[in-house]
Amino acid sequence: MAETIVFWNKDALIIKPPKKSSSPVLRLIVLIFSMVFGVYICSICFKQINIQTKNTFLDIQVIQRQCYNAFIDRSEIPFLHYPNPKTFKRLECVGNPVRLFAILSMQRSGSGWFETLLNSHINVSSNGEIFGQKFRRNNISSIIKTLDSVYNLDWLTSSSKNECSAAIGFKWMLNQGLMEHPKEIVDYFNDKGVSVIFLLRRNMLRRLVSILANSYDKDAKILNGIHVSHVHSHEEASKLSKYKPTINTSSLTLDLREMEATAMKALEFFNGTRHMVLYYEDLITNPSKLKQVQDFLKIPRMELTSRQVKIHKGALSEHIMNWVDINKTLYGTSYEKFLEADY
Repeated sequence: MAETIVFWNKDALIIKPPKKSSSPVLRLIVLIFSMVFGVYICSICFKQINIQTKNTFLDIQVIQRQCYNAFIDRSEIPFLHYPNPKTFKRLECVGNPVRLFAILSMQRSGSGWFETLLNSHINVSSNGEIFGQKFRRNNISSIIKTLDSVYNLDWLTSSSKNECSAAIGFKWMLNQGLMEHPKEIVDYFNDKGVSVIFLLRRNMLRRLVSILANSYDKDAKILNGIHVSHVHSHEEASKLSKYKPTINTSSLTLDLREMEATAMKALEFFNGTRHMVLYYEDLITNPSKLKQVQDFLKIPRMELTSRQVKIHKGALSEHIMNWVDINKTLYGTSYEKFLEADY
């Protein structure tokens, strides 16, 4: 390569070397290095952002769990709920755990009376036969939707309390969609920690009398032209008890057997849940059973009361029109015990 000769003046001659152009290969290497280094820096930044996000999430989780009591037995945690209702704010009750329950029973088995006893507890709300409406039990999806609403405290009824709820539930009759979806309902109960109270009646003959009398009153409306399933005075109870149904003896044994089979099938279906079995007759004769119920629900013990008055009191012979025929039909069978006074 030729050198460049530059003359500055007449006396001096300066020779400058030519400028060298940078190699394309070198420039490519520098560019690749810069890109790799930039990617490395960006990856470090993203990792730091992710760590900060996770830390924030963990902090939020700790705040949400501040209601949990560290002294509560770990086995009880699945049964403690802190609902977040959409219809109102729990305010000072937000840190109070709520236990979920369901009363599984059959019509005219004392469930209405039992529920009034529970609702006399200042911290318990039992919301009646919520599945009496067919649209709520059309399919398992509508059933789950209804259950979620009740257990999230978004089901407002006269049983709703001003005090902090300690237990929330309802009563569910066996013929109200319960027996059609046992597996799905059992899974829901176990997943949500729902405690099941079976309320049954030993003497199915007494239950049959109550069913027939109640059915008759739907048309007769004995009390001032109004049909009532439960009464709150002895005068009202006396008027309703004057009706004596005539029971079909030809199908009586089969009817009683079907009633018992339905109850046993329900016990079999829901045996895998946390449950207790109550009998109406025991509640009548042994008030301490109510303490067992409160202990089962893990709520403070209180004296439970009800204004309901029993309609069919005394011997069954006083409440059945064809008592002689009934006596002959059941005598010597496994149902003979139903003829005797049981409380």
